[in-house]
Amino acid sequence: MVQVDGLSKRYGERTAVDGVSFSIRRGECLGLLGPNGAGKTTLLRLVLGTAIPSAGQLRVLGRAVPAQAGLVRTQIGLVPQADNLDPDFSVVENLYTYGRYFGLPKAKLDAQIPALLEFAALAERADAKIGDLSGGMKRRLTLARALINDPQLLILDEPTTGLDPQARQLIWRRLRQLLAQGKTLMITTHYMEEAERLCDRVMVMDKGRILATGSPAELIRAHIEPHVVEVYGAGVEPWLVQLGEAAAHRVERAGETVFCYARDERPLLESLSRAKELRFVHRPANLEDVFIKLTGRELGVMG
Repeated sequence: MVQVDGLSKRYGERTAVDGVSFSIRRGECLGLLGPNGAGKTTLLRLVLGTAIPSAGQLRVLGRAVPAQAGLVRTQIGLVPQADNLDPDFSVVENLYTYGRYFGLPKAKLDAQIPALLEFAALAERADAKIGDLSGGMKRRLTLARALINDPQLLILDEPTTGLDPQARQLIWRRLRQLLAQGKTLMITTHYMEEAERLCDRVMVMDKGRILATGSPAELIRAHIEPHVVEVYGAGVEPWLVQLGEAAAHRVERAGETVFCYARDERPLLESLSRAKELRFVHRPANLEDVFIKLTGRELGVMG
Protein backbone atom coordinates (compact mmCIF):
# COMPACT_ATOMS: atom_id res chain seq x y z
CA MET A 1 0.00 0.00 0.00
CA VAL A 2 2.89 2.34 0.80
CA GLN A 3 6.53 1.86 -0.25
CA VAL A 4 9.12 4.37 0.96
CA ASP A 5 12.81 4.21 0.00
CA GLY A 6 15.42 6.67 1.29
CA LEU A 7 12.87 9.46 1.72
CA SER A 8 14.12 12.83 2.97
CA LYS A 9 12.62 16.27 3.42
CA ARG A 10 14.68 19.36 4.18
CA TYR A 11 13.53 22.88 4.96
CA GLY A 12 16.60 25.01 4.39
CA GLU A 13 19.27 23.63 6.73
CA ARG A 14 16.77 21.70 8.85
CA THR A 15 16.14 18.06 8.00
CA ALA A 16 12.62 17.03 8.99
CA VAL A 17 12.73 13.51 7.51
CA ASP A 18 16.14 11.92 7.12
CA GLY A 19 16.46 9.02 4.66
CA VAL A 20 13.68 6.78 5.96
CA SER A 21 12.62 3.50 4.34
CA PHE A 22 9.60 1.38 5.20
CA SER A 23 6.49 -0.22 3.73
CA ILE A 24 2.88 -0.74 4.79
CA ARG A 25 1.04 -3.92 3.86
CA ARG A 26 -2.60 -4.09 2.86
CA GLY A 27 -4.85 -4.46 5.90
CA GLU A 28 -2.11 -3.41 8.33
CA CYS A 29 -2.16 -0.69 10.97
CA LEU A 30 1.18 1.11 11.21
CA GLY A 31 1.73 3.48 14.12
CA LEU A 32 4.17 6.39 14.21
CA LEU A 33 5.52 7.39 17.62
CA GLY A 34 7.88 10.22 18.39
CA PRO A 35 8.38 13.47 20.31
CA ASN A 36 7.73 16.94 18.89
CA GLY A 37 9.95 17.53 15.89
CA ALA A 38 10.43 13.81 15.20
CA GLY A 39 9.17 14.17 11.62
CA LYS A 40 5.86 12.30 11.94
CA THR A 41 3.58 14.99 10.51
CA THR A 42 6.03 15.79 7.72
CA LEU A 43 6.09 12.12 6.82
CA LEU A 44 2.29 12.07 6.60
CA ARG A 45 2.38 15.14 4.36
CA LEU A 46 4.87 13.39 2.08
CA VAL A 47 2.64 10.32 1.81
CA LEU A 48 -0.35 12.55 1.02
CA GLY A 49 1.67 14.43 -1.60
CA THR A 50 1.16 17.81 0.05
CA ALA A 51 4.92 18.10 0.67
CA ILE A 52 7.60 17.54 -1.99
CA PRO A 53 10.45 15.20 -0.97
CA SER A 54 14.02 16.44 -1.15
CA ALA A 55 15.29 12.94 -1.94
CA GLY A 56 14.10 9.35 -2.16
CA GLN A 57 11.27 7.39 -3.74
CA LEU A 58 7.66 7.10 -2.60
CA ARG A 59 4.84 4.97 -4.00
CA VAL A 60 1.34 4.98 -2.51
CA LEU A 61 -1.33 2.54 -3.73
CA GLY A 62 1.05 1.56 -6.52
CA ARG A 63 1.47 5.10 -7.86
CA ALA A 64 4.39 7.51 -7.71
CA VAL A 65 3.97 10.40 -5.29
CA PRO A 66 4.02 13.38 -5.66
CA ALA A 67 3.73 12.92 -9.45
CA GLN A 68 0.33 11.20 -9.17
CA ALA A 69 -0.63 12.56 -5.76
CA GLY A 70 -3.95 14.01 -6.96
CA LEU A 71 -5.16 10.62 -8.15
CA VAL A 72 -3.86 8.88 -5.01
CA ARG A 73 -5.69 11.30 -2.71
CA THR A 74 -9.02 10.22 -4.22
CA GLN A 75 -8.38 6.80 -2.65
CA ILE A 76 -7.13 8.03 0.74
CA GLY A 77 -9.10 9.08 3.80
CA LEU A 78 -7.62 11.67 6.16
CA VAL A 79 -8.40 12.39 9.80
CA PRO A 80 -6.37 15.54 10.56
CA GLN A 81 -4.97 16.40 13.97
CA ALA A 82 -7.40 19.32 14.38
CA ASP A 83 -11.06 18.99 13.41
CA ASN A 84 -11.88 21.15 10.38
CA LEU A 85 -15.60 20.55 10.10
CA ASP A 86 -17.70 23.34 8.59
CA PRO A 87 -19.50 25.06 11.51
CA ASP A 88 -22.16 26.52 9.20
CA PHE A 89 -23.42 23.08 8.18
CA SER A 90 -25.19 20.33 10.08
CA VAL A 91 -23.69 16.89 10.64
CA VAL A 92 -25.28 15.41 7.55
CA GLU A 93 -24.54 18.49 5.42
CA ASN A 94 -20.85 18.16 6.29
CA LEU A 95 -20.87 14.63 4.90
CA TYR A 96 -22.76 15.59 1.73
CA THR A 97 -20.49 18.56 1.04
CA TYR A 98 -17.31 16.54 1.54
CA GLY A 99 -18.64 13.75 -0.65
CA ARG A 100 -19.21 16.18 -3.50
CA TYR A 101 -15.51 17.12 -3.38
CA PHE A 102 -14.88 13.58 -4.65
CA GLY A 103 -17.50 13.93 -7.35
CA LEU A 104 -19.83 11.41 -5.72
CA PRO A 105 -23.40 11.67 -7.05
CA LYS A 106 -26.23 12.50 -4.67
CA ALA A 107 -27.82 9.08 -5.11
CA LYS A 108 -24.65 7.36 -3.96
CA LEU A 109 -24.33 9.70 -0.97
CA ASP A 110 -27.99 9.14 -0.09
CA ALA A 111 -27.25 5.42 0.04
CA GLN A 112 -24.07 5.48 2.13
CA ILE A 113 -24.42 8.44 4.53
CA PRO A 114 -26.97 6.72 6.82
CA ALA A 115 -24.49 3.86 7.35
CA LEU A 116 -21.70 6.33 8.09
CA LEU A 117 -23.87 8.11 10.65
CA GLU A 118 -24.60 4.76 12.32
CA PHE A 119 -20.89 3.91 12.26
CA ALA A 120 -20.11 7.20 14.00
CA ALA A 121 -23.01 6.76 16.48
CA LEU A 122 -24.46 10.05 15.21
CA ALA A 123 -27.67 8.89 13.53
CA GLU A 124 -29.77 10.78 16.07
CA ARG A 125 -27.67 13.94 15.63
CA ALA A 126 -27.80 14.11 11.83
CA ASP A 127 -29.38 17.59 11.81
CA ALA A 128 -27.33 19.01 14.69
CA LYS A 129 -24.99 21.94 14.12
CA ILE A 130 -21.28 21.33 14.64
CA GLY A 131 -21.15 23.77 17.53
CA ASP A 132 -23.67 21.62 19.42
CA LEU A 133 -21.49 18.49 19.29
CA SER A 134 -19.12 17.28 21.99
CA GLY A 135 -15.44 16.79 21.21
CA GLY A 136 -15.93 13.05 20.88
CA MET A 137 -18.85 13.51 18.49
CA LYS A 138 -16.81 15.86 16.30
CA ARG A 139 -13.97 13.35 16.19
CA ARG A 140 -16.33 10.54 15.19
CA LEU A 141 -17.84 12.75 12.48
CA THR A 142 -14.37 13.56 11.16
CA LEU A 143 -13.65 9.82 10.99
CA ALA A 144 -16.95 9.16 9.19
CA ARG A 145 -16.18 11.99 6.76
CA ALA A 146 -12.80 10.41 5.97
CA LEU A 147 -14.64 7.25 4.86
CA ILE A 148 -17.00 9.00 2.44
CA ASN A 149 -14.92 7.98 -0.60
CA ASP A 150 -14.48 4.36 0.62
CA PRO A 151 -10.68 4.81 0.86
CA GLN A 152 -8.18 1.98 0.63
CA LEU A 153 -5.78 3.79 2.96
CA LEU A 154 -6.78 5.82 6.01
CA ILE A 155 -4.31 8.30 7.53
CA LEU A 156 -5.05 9.46 11.09
CA ASP A 157 -3.04 12.18 12.81
CA GLU A 158 -3.54 11.82 16.59
CA PRO A 159 -7.19 10.76 16.22
CA THR A 160 -8.06 10.64 19.95
CA THR A 161 -6.05 13.53 21.41
CA GLY A 162 -8.07 15.49 23.96
CA LEU A 163 -10.89 12.96 24.21
CA ASP A 164 -12.15 11.51 27.46
CA PRO A 165 -11.56 7.75 28.03
CA GLN A 166 -15.10 6.75 27.01
CA ALA A 167 -14.91 8.64 23.70
CA ARG A 168 -11.43 7.25 23.06
CA GLN A 169 -12.67 3.69 23.58
CA LEU A 170 -15.45 4.24 21.05
CA ILE A 171 -13.00 5.55 18.43
CA TRP A 172 -10.80 2.50 19.07
CA ARG A 173 -13.73 0.16 18.48
CA ARG A 174 -14.52 1.90 15.21
CA LEU A 175 -10.91 1.67 14.05
CA ARG A 176 -10.83 -2.05 14.86
CA GLN A 177 -13.97 -2.43 12.73
CA LEU A 178 -12.18 -0.78 9.80
CA LEU A 179 -9.19 -3.10 10.20
CA ALA A 180 -11.53 -6.09 10.28
CA GLN A 181 -12.97 -4.84 6.97
CA GLY A 182 -9.48 -4.91 5.43
CA LYS A 183 -8.75 -1.17 5.53
CA THR A 184 -5.13 -0.07 5.85
CA LEU A 185 -4.34 2.47 8.58
CA MET A 186 -1.39 4.79 9.17
CA ILE A 187 -1.71 6.50 12.53
CA THR A 188 0.27 8.92 14.68
CA THR A 189 -0.45 8.92 18.38
CA HIS A 190 1.04 9.94 21.69
CA TYR A 191 -1.02 7.39 23.60
CA MET A 192 1.09 4.29 24.11
CA GLU A 193 -1.95 2.21 25.01
CA GLU A 194 -3.55 3.23 21.73
CA ALA A 195 -0.53 2.05 19.76
CA GLU A 196 -0.35 -1.24 21.66
CA ARG A 197 -4.06 -1.95 21.14
CA LEU A 198 -4.42 -0.94 17.49
CA CYS A 199 -1.10 -1.23 15.68
CA ASP A 200 0.30 -4.33 14.00
CA ARG A 201 3.63 -2.52 13.74
CA VAL A 202 5.08 0.61 15.30
CA MET A 203 7.84 2.92 14.07
CA VAL A 204 9.60 4.99 16.72
CA MET A 205 10.99 8.20 15.18
CA ASP A 206 13.20 10.98 16.46
CA LYS A 207 14.97 13.81 14.64
CA GLY A 208 13.65 12.61 11.29
CA ARG A 209 15.02 9.08 11.59
CA ILE A 210 13.48 5.70 12.37
CA LEU A 211 14.96 4.36 15.59
CA ALA A 212 13.12 1.04 15.69
CA THR A 213 10.35 -0.83 13.91
CA GLY A 214 8.36 -3.88 14.94
CA SER A 215 5.19 -5.07 16.59
CA PRO A 216 4.65 -3.63 20.07
CA ALA A 217 5.48 -7.02 21.59
CA GLU A 218 8.65 -7.36 19.50
CA LEU A 219 9.87 -3.89 20.49
CA ILE A 220 9.23 -4.56 24.18
CA ARG A 221 11.12 -7.89 24.04
CA ALA A 222 14.01 -6.39 22.11
CA HIS A 223 14.58 -3.24 24.14
CA ILE A 224 13.22 -3.61 27.68
CA GLU A 225 13.73 -6.00 30.59
CA PRO A 226 10.47 -7.90 31.24
CA HIS A 227 9.81 -6.57 34.78
CA VAL A 228 9.37 -2.94 35.79
CA VAL A 229 9.05 -1.80 39.40
CA GLU A 230 8.06 1.86 39.87
CA VAL A 231 9.10 3.08 43.31
CA TYR A 232 8.29 6.40 44.95
CA GLY A 233 8.33 7.91 48.42
CA ALA A 234 10.49 10.06 50.70
CA GLY A 235 13.10 7.35 51.28
CA VAL A 236 13.62 6.17 47.74
CA GLU A 237 17.20 7.47 47.35
CA PRO A 238 18.52 5.83 50.56
CA TRP A 239 16.73 2.64 49.52
CA LEU A 240 18.51 2.69 46.15
CA VAL A 241 21.91 3.13 47.83
CA GLN A 242 21.22 0.24 50.19
CA LEU A 243 19.86 -1.91 47.40
CA GLY A 244 22.96 -1.56 45.24
CA GLU A 245 23.04 -2.31 41.53
CA ALA A 246 22.64 -6.10 41.72
CA ALA A 247 18.86 -6.23 42.07
CA ALA A 248 17.95 -3.99 39.12
CA HIS A 249 19.48 -4.36 35.70
CA ARG A 250 18.76 -0.72 34.90
CA VAL A 251 17.44 2.27 36.87
CA GLU A 252 15.89 5.47 35.50
CA ARG A 253 14.35 8.47 37.22
CA ALA A 254 11.34 10.55 36.20
CA GLY A 255 10.30 13.20 38.70
CA GLU A 256 9.87 11.62 42.10
CA THR A 257 9.57 8.08 40.69
CA VAL A 258 12.39 5.59 40.22
CA PHE A 259 11.92 2.97 37.50
CA CYS A 260 13.75 -0.28 38.18
CA TYR A 261 14.03 -2.62 35.18
CA ALA A 262 14.89 -6.23 35.96
CA ARG A 263 14.95 -9.71 34.46
CA ASP A 264 14.31 -11.18 37.91
CA GLU A 265 12.00 -9.03 40.01
CA ARG A 266 12.19 -11.07 43.23
CA PRO A 267 15.14 -9.29 44.91
CA LEU A 268 13.48 -5.92 44.29
CA LEU A 269 10.15 -7.02 45.73
CA GLU A 270 11.79 -8.65 48.76
CA SER A 271 13.65 -5.43 49.52
CA LEU A 272 10.53 -3.32 49.08
CA SER A 273 8.55 -5.57 51.43
CA ARG A 274 10.86 -4.32 54.20
CA ALA A 275 10.79 -0.64 53.13
CA LYS A 276 7.38 0.23 54.56
CA GLU A 277 7.78 3.95 53.86
CA LEU A 278 7.95 3.37 50.10
CA ARG A 279 5.15 2.74 47.63
CA PHE A 280 5.64 0.76 44.46
CA VAL A 281 3.94 -0.72 41.41
CA HIS A 282 5.16 -3.95 39.83
CA ARG A 283 4.12 -4.32 36.18
CA PRO A 284 5.26 -5.88 32.91
CA ALA A 285 7.27 -3.71 30.52
CA ASN A 286 5.24 -1.75 27.97
CA LEU A 287 5.62 0.41 24.89
CA GLU A 288 6.02 3.59 26.92
CA ASP A 289 9.22 2.12 28.44
CA VAL A 290 10.51 1.46 24.92
CA PHE A 291 9.72 5.01 23.82
CA ILE A 292 11.49 6.61 26.78
CA LYS A 293 14.55 4.40 26.40
CA LEU A 294 14.92 5.02 22.65
CA THR A 295 14.21 8.74 22.57
CA GLY A 296 15.22 9.79 26.07
CA ARG A 297 11.99 11.81 26.25
CA GLU A 298 9.13 11.61 28.68
CA LEU A 299 5.62 11.38 27.29
CA GLY A 300 4.79 14.93 28.29
CA VAL A 301 6.88 16.30 25.41
CA MET A 302 5.32 14.21 22.71
CA GLY A 303 3.24 15.61 19.88
